Amino acid sequence: MKTRILSAIVLIVILVPLIIKGGAFFNVGLYIVAMLGLKEFLDIKASKKTIPSFIRLIAYIFMTLLVLNGINTEMSLSAYTLDYHLLTALVILFLLPTVLYHDIKKYSANDAFYLIGGLLFLGISLSLFITIRKMGLDVFVYLIMIPIITDIFAYVTGLLIGKHKLIPEISPKKTWEGLIGGTVLAVFAASMFYVTCVDPEVSKKLLVIVTLFLSLMGQFGDLVFSAIKRYFGKKDFSNLIPGHGGVLDRLDSMIFVMLSFMFFITIL
Repeated sequence: MKTRILSAIVLIVILVPLIIKGGAFFNVGLYIVAMLGLKEFLDIKASKKTIPSFIRLIAYIFMTLLVLNGINTEMSLSAYTLDYHLLTALVILFLLPTVLYHDIKKYSANDAFYLIGGLLFLGISLSLFITIRKMGLDVFVYLIMIPIITDIFAYVTGLLIGKHKLIPEISPKKTWEGLIGGTVLAVFAASMFYVTCVDPEVSKKLLVIVTLFLSLMGQFGDLVFSAIKRYFGKKDFSNLIPGHGGVLDRLDSMIFVMLSFMFFITIL
């Protein structure tokens, strides 16, 4: 627990100034996070089957392009977009080697689709951190508050009164009581912040519904990433952050919150 707390303090000291500052400092920090997250995504796959080095190189190049897409996207009330040229190149460059290798033990269509899907998912998600930060610090803080408060109070509630397991096959410690407790506190705190700091005139009913949905989606994201780890027989994506696991272990729920927010970006 002491290690976990110390790591959390270090993360806060590093990340809070970057989030507040925004701009180029935040973009560079996010790019580093994206590269580390991609490395974890590739490494967990490599724990079962080695990924060819040049395929890894292509993956890092495309992650860079996807993050740059986020940097170059002007986010106001417009929808996030991707260049079709980039998507086409992504699909072709990962599928073409399945023919060139002629050996599914080295590289197969399953490997290609794992990488295509993973890159699109992580690349779009992480680049959204940049484009949403451009909307304003207040909106960004509202969104990251939701999974943070949900996780904290889900843990506390589950520890105190948790009896009914949520999905023990995927996450043995999560409980229904924790899910409900974390959701209620997150909806209350994040909604109050939004009304106070973002838009006092917002429809309170709509705000509560949206925040409730985002909190639940964040917890769903946590379970999705846990399912990936269970499939590969891993407890964490890496041990980069002592007591916390890896980058993806910390960002799992935030990623789904950012993605889900795109449904409401024009109405909230």
